[in-house]
Amino acid sequence: RRRRRRRRYALSGTVWRRTDLTWRLRTPGRLDEGRVRGVLQQALNVWGRVSPLTFREMSGEADIVVEFARSLHEDSYPFDGRGGTLAHAFFPGEYPNAGDTHFDEEEAWTYDAEGQDGEGTDLFTVAVHEFGHAIGLSHSSAERSIMKPYYEGSVGDPQRYTLPRDDVNGVEQLYGKRPETEGPTATEFPSFRPNDPENLTPGPPDRPKADDSPRCSGGFDAVAYIRGEAFFFRDDLFWRMHRGGDLVSLNPAHVNNFWRGLPVDMKKIDSVYERRTDNRIVFFIGRQYWVFKDTQAEPGYPKPISDYGLNVDTVEAAFVWAHNGKTYFFSGGSFWRYDDQGRKMDPGYPKSTSLWKGTPRGVDDVMGWNDGATYFFKGTKFWKLSGGNIEAESGYPKSVPRHWMHCKSAPEVPVNPPPCLDPQPQACR
Repeated sequence: RRRRRRRRYALSGTVWRRTDLTWRLRTPGRLDEGRVRGVLQQALNVWGRVSPLTFREMSGEADIVVEFARSLHEDSYPFDGRGGTLAHAFFPGEYPNAGDTHFDEEEAWTYDAEGQDGEGTDLFTVAVHEFGHAIGLSHSSAERSIMKPYYEGSVGDPQRYTLPRDDVNGVEQLYGKRPETEGPTATEFPSFRPNDPENLTPGPPDRPKADDSPRCSGGFDAVAYIRGEAFFFRDDLFWRMHRGGDLVSLNPAHVNNFWRGLPVDMKKIDSVYERRTDNRIVFFIGRQYWVFKDTQAEPGYPKPISDYGLNVDTVEAAFVWAHNGKTYFFSGGSFWRYDDQGRKMDPGYPKSTSLWKGTPRGVDDVMGWNDGATYFFKGTKFWKLSGGNIEAESGYPKSVPRHWMHCKSAPEVPVNPPPCLDPQPQACR
């Protein structure tokens, strides 16, 4: 019996209810508008050539609105400056941002795939990926798919580019095959006049590095669960992980490009946590702390950590335990339990960190993840405590670079692992 080919593409579960779609460029940022519009039309045509979809540029209201923006840009998904998130797009649906595609204006965008010498980020390649999201495709695990989570460089000449079979299968699953017509051949594009006045009017991939990348050495200063995502901090940089387990970028972003209001000469962050009571984000550096609303520091900070009733030189770890909603602080060999609702330390603390059985003394940080478990991090190792347990599961510690930072060649910690090796539940199948 013939073996069925394994499906690699993934669907978002939503599609456009019609196939004649419109788009417009709201703002090109610092880029040349005519060239950008031409590249975007080419990227949309890639999907149109293998499906019934058509894409027509409009000067007014449109289905897909494209924008080049920086930092906060009114969609609750701020960009992080050059080297981090390249772009993001919203899936189809019945909501205001459906289909919108946003690019980080601060990236070094290039237009011509030939002659780049590896410098910059190819706009056409990223646009094809993001428009795949805009029409309903999620990330794919296929090796050659344009919908892979990470940018791996230019796909080459836009005029010669064709989608890999996995991506064609994905869009055909959503919208069917393209009808046979007498129109242009697969390598031809409709003519586009960038200066025509009647046409004038947002998951992000990034370039992977080898496993000698800094992220693969472990030893993070702080790890935090913020807005449903994981943030790994080292020095003045951070890596960000989506709730599905994919890193937003294999390259780090600068903390001060994302969170505005921390010291410009900051060397490292000791710990971070998000308050359950008001969703404010609290940063600890030395004997001071800052409170952020989204990505902006609130007025009046920094303040001394003694406000929390702590008489320590630094807060080594901070997290909210999903088991009881209380905030825990670690320093030295002690930990405290804090009531953010009443803004007071619970009586009977500090206590010895040895109560968290099977975890190390002097952790780098502790984080609750979206699987309901709590993770302790130290150096290149991490420990998992499930549910309300205060004892690490058997088979731990495990490798932080291998299981969190997607460093495939990183060595595993020499223990007897349980059947599932990954902290993300969707990987345990």
